[in-house]
Amino acid sequence: QAQLVESGGGLVQAGGSLRLSCAPSERPFGLGAVGWYRQAPGERRALVGSINSAGGTNYVDSVKGRFTISRDNAKSTIYLQMNSLKPEDTAVYYCNSGGTWTAGAYLQGHYWGQGTQVTVSS
Repeated sequence: QAQLVESGGGLVQAGGSLRLSCAPSERPFGLGAVGWYRQAPGERRALVGSINSAGGTNYVDSVKGRFTISRDNAKSTIYLQMNSLKPEDTAVYYCNSGGTWTAGAYLQGHYWGQGTQVTVSS
């Protein structure tokens, strides 16, 4: 059973934008450090970026300057703003919490969402 729920995925043309959200699936709880992952067909799930409790962020090189992670602690919600989307960004996007964030490195925790599909057409 997913403890988190992602939303905001969809179909967008290359160059477009989407904003994904991640929140607890039941009653709100503090998310702490959170990582956003994605998994394209035939590929392994991979970390896209992460945010710590204080709002510090880190991203993989392929999304730097295009993706932004933010948090609204009052809403127990983490956002992934994706701009200048490319067809290679097409994947199912997942959020993960319960992990640790040390010196910019996120180690995944036990809580996952069910994922949200992002499809970028060329």
